[in-house]
Amino acid sequence: MLPRASLDQLRSAVRPLLDERSPADALAVYYALHHSVARTELFVYPPLMADRPLRADGFLVRARTGMDLFRPLVTLRVPSQAAAQALLAEGLIPGRPVYLTVPEAQAQWVNKYLSVSDAELHRIYRYDPQRYQPEINVLLVTSTAPDGLPRCEIRSGERAGAVAGLNWQSPRFAELYVYTDPAVRGRGWGKSVVRALVGMILKTGRTPLYVVSENNEYSIRLAEAVGFVDTGHREYVGQALRTK
Repeated sequence: MLPRASLDQLRSAVRPLLDERSPADALAVYYALHHSVARTELFVYPPLMADRPLRADGFLVRARTGMDLFRPLVTLRVPSQAAAQALLAEGLIPGRPVYLTVPEAQAQWVNKYLSVSDAELHRIYRYDPQRYQPEINVLLVTSTAPDGLPRCEIRSGERAGAVAGLNWQSPRFAELYVYTDPAVRGRGWGKSVVRALVGMILKTGRTPLYVVSENNEYSIRLAEAVGFVDTGHREYVGQALRTK
């Protein structure tokens, strides 16, 4: 049996398939190239062996994340139906659900071979640094999440009224999330925690990203109000299952 390529070799092979400066590839760049080695499985097409040239035409990454302990995140880049079929057969275990996120153009391939539920399109927003306006809110508290990433919060009694944190960060980008308790909406707390976190990320030299469902009008208005701009890129997202 020929030796399998190491994760470092696989990452070197898929790097040319991604644009590390593009918001459209930012999530795939993070999970394929920078996510924890212990929590990342990378599959390439055609299969790569240690004694062959480091070349790949497509890839699939399956990553365990803190966002969902039971469903790994899966994303891919494929040039053809044959590549999609091969990678999905190798990278997904029949009957085990995954959280799938792929560029809109790749949806045709995953829908052909997977059962996808709760599917929706997500907008990818990029922050415009020229629109940054520092804000002081005496209620706001900054801290570090268990994964070491920054977090900003405003509490309402014993509950979190508004929270902003990071899903992940790579050398170039950082993807924000925000939660605002419906009971305190209208007070500007969501904007305050996002602005504070954006300021922290900009100081690191990274570009903040914000990914939101096209159906989430509240979150879209919040993102645009604090300085995020729509890149025009869309991600196809859903719960996916390989049935055979």
